[in-house]
Amino acid sequence: MKKILITGGAGYIGSHTAVSLLEAGFEPIIVDNFSNSNKSVLKGLKAILGRDIACYEGDCNERGLMELIFAENQFSGVIHFAAFKAVGESTQFPLKYYANNIDSLLILLETMAKFGVKDLVFSSSCTVYGQPDELPVSESTPRKEAESPYGNSKKICEDILRDYINSGVDSRIISLRYFNPVGAHPSGEIGELPLGIPNNLVPFITQSAAGIRQQLTVFGDDYNTPDGSCVRDYIHVMDLADAHVKALEFLFRQNLNFYDIFNVGTGKGNTVLEVIKTFEKVSKKALNYKIGPRRPGDIEKVWANTHKINSELGWMAKYSLEDSLRDSWNWQQKLGLRE
Repeated sequence: MKKILITGGAGYIGSHTAVSLLEAGFEPIIVDNFSNSNKSVLKGLKAILGRDIACYEGDCNERGLMELIFAENQFSGVIHFAAFKAVGESTQFPLKYYANNIDSLLILLETMAKFGVKDLVFSSSCTVYGQPDELPVSESTPRKEAESPYGNSKKICEDILRDYINSGVDSRIISLRYFNPVGAHPSGEIGELPLGIPNNLVPFITQSAAGIRQQLTVFGDDYNTPDGSCVRDYIHVMDLADAHVKALEFLFRQNLNFYDIFNVGTGKGNTVLEVIKTFEKVSKKALNYKIGPRRPGDIEKVWANTHKINSELGWMAKYSLEDSLRDSWNWQQKLGLRE
C-alpha cells in the first residue's frame, strides 16, 4: 500500500482527502499542528474508516520534524494542504501568511528531494485569477494581481513550483486550483469546522440555522449577476477529495520533470442568494439574513471551465449544490449533538 503524506491533513479538505485516499487503496499519513483544526477529526476519521489514521502533531515549518517523518516512512507522494487561508486575516497579518505558506512549501520540497520522494499535489486556489475578464475561467486564463496576501501567497507558491520543475529536477507536480469547497462527508462524522466566526458562507448559513449566529449578512445585492449577489462555483468537498486521488494517480503515470495545473470546480456558478434559497429548501428552515454593503476584496463572479480535468484526469463533479448543503446541514446537526 503506497504511503501518502497529507500536510494539514486534519483540516477540512485534508481530512476528507484522507478518506478518499484510503478508499482508493493508499495509506494516508497526516501531519498537522492543529492551529486551524481539531483533534476530534481523528475520531471522525476512525468512525468512517473503522481504523486509526497515523498522525504526527507538529508544524510543517519545522525542518527537523519533517525530516523525521520522511525518515520513518517511505512515501510515494505528498498532498500539501498546510497553509493559512483566511483572506481577511491575511490582509491584517501579511508576514504571518507569507512566512507560513511559502516557507512550509520550501521546506517540504527540500525534504522530498533529500528523501527521493518525487510526486506532489499542491493545494492552490482560484483566487489567483482575481476578477477575470472572461468566464468561465480555464487554466490558460491570465492570473490577475491578487486581492489579498493569501491569494498572492498561492501565486508565489505556483511560481516556485514552476521554476523548480524548470530547473530540471526529477519531480512531478500538479497544482489544483480549487473553487469554493462546501459540504461534508455524507456520514456527518467530519466536515468544515471553523474556529470562531466562520469566514465562509456555508458554515455561516448552517450556524445561523442552528441558532449559533443571530443573522447572516449578504455582502451586496447590486452586482452585475442574476440577483445582484456574488457568484461562486461551489464544489462538494468529497468531489474535491476525489480530484486529489485522481491527480496523484495521474502523476504516477507521467515522466519525471512534470508540472501541470488543473481547475477543480463544477463548471457552474451560483449566487449567494441561490445558495441561501437552496439551503432553506433542503433543510426546511427559514434563514434570518439581511443585505449589507459590499465587502472589500470580494470578486463579483467566478466559476470554472472544467474541460481539462474532465478529459485528462477523468474526473467530474458528482454532487449537486443540494447534496452539498444537505450534507453540511447534517454535519452541523451532528456537531450540535456532540457539544
